Amino acid sequence: MSTTSPKSRKRNVPFTVITDRIEHDPAHHLAGLWPQTPLGRLTPVGERSRSPSFRPNAPAYSTVSPFLKWAVIPTEALKILVVPVILYLNWELVAPWMGKSLEPIVSPYLGHYPVTDSSRNPFQVFFLLSHYVPTSAPDDPRYQKGYYDLTFIAYYIVFWSMVRQVITINICRPIARYFGIRKAAKLERFGEQGYAMIYFLVMGYWGYRIMGQLPTFWYRTEYFFIDYPHWDMKPELKRYYLMQMAYWCQQFLILVLGLEKPRKDYAELVAHHFVTIWLVGWSYLVNLTLIGNAVYMSMDIPDSSLALSKLLNYMQKDRAKTIAFALLIVLWTYFRHILNLVILWSVWFDFELIPETSRVWDPAAGYWMPAWMRYQIFIPIALLQALNLFWYYLIMRILVRTLLYSKLDDERSDDEDDGEGDKED
Repeated sequence: MSTTSPKSRKRNVPFTVITDRIEHDPAHHLAGLWPQTPLGRLTPVGERSRSPSFRPNAPAYSTVSPFLKWAVIPTEALKILVVPVILYLNWELVAPWMGKSLEPIVSPYLGHYPVTDSSRNPFQVFFLLSHYVPTSAPDDPRYQKGYYDLTFIAYYIVFWSMVRQVITINICRPIARYFGIRKAAKLERFGEQGYAMIYFLVMGYWGYRIMGQLPTFWYRTEYFFIDYPHWDMKPELKRYYLMQMAYWCQQFLILVLGLEKPRKDYAELVAHHFVTIWLVGWSYLVNLTLIGNAVYMSMDIPDSSLALSKLLNYMQKDRAKTIAFALLIVLWTYFRHILNLVILWSVWFDFELIPETSRVWDPAAGYWMPAWMRYQIFIPIALLQALNLFWYYLIMRILVRTLLYSKLDDERSDDEDDGEGDKED
């Protein structure tokens, strides 16, 4: 007779049991990816269950702190966003006119009104790039990093909050209802995936466009380190980088402040967002934006296909979701693993391409690359790869089960509601 206690048996849960629970957990962030109908079998429209007719309810914003309503109510975010714009326009248009009008009166005391210079507008730091490099050529302007970048990031955190809610509520929810989705949890997930698909598709293309302007195209990884430090940036690269940072900070705030119903893989998502912010922020600080652009691209493009697969599955577009799922596997394998491993290899073996005079710790001069920095760059990318491998394992399990079994979770078409039963939005 076994002497193992029930408690010890509970503690020693096999890895396959854990992943099986995740795969069938409707609250996991991959929920909606596994087919609601078997691969290759079409569900007759008459057999598809529909939720009851939509009955509008008031949004549940009353539980959100008044100081955080901008994160969930688009109009509140818009109010914040227009204030710097109005102040900027006032400085550009109204202030010069008033200054010239009052010059005869105040000039004996304050001197003549100065010639206006739009580059000195104090409110441009909120939504326009700062820290222009004055020695750069007029036909090839460059920017460096600086403290005003934090103001830019803060502004665009509010911007992404507004865009997210507008897309989720005003665009995705009507589409979801058109396809018969009525339950509140499914509407929320459909909106999240719609926003994710649009964001990652746009940013994936933008990242590709920017890489085409850089010597690192297409993943010529030796140029991550050749001629380091890359402290001066093309304006498009800097804006892209800071807007990406603002997006991930906004996503992280949504999670940690509990502004949405938490998922059961909450810790996993927080870890992913934390590592991403660590990687993005650190690479920007130490003048490694070229490698940051490459990492962003390797994440954004497969993420857009992941979101598309989920959307088509919620809409029960059987043929389309099969094609999208196959595309997801190809893109995920190539971008998130093959290219990410290429980047890791380069960090480890191409680090010596940094000029020897630049391999010192001298932040004031833009040099941040002593020998130990190789590990500081390698570790966050390796942690991101570990998370990607875990998700890749779950995706491949879905593929294998879909191919081997004639029926896979068909009954889940109305069960992905996090236990909310028939609650409607």
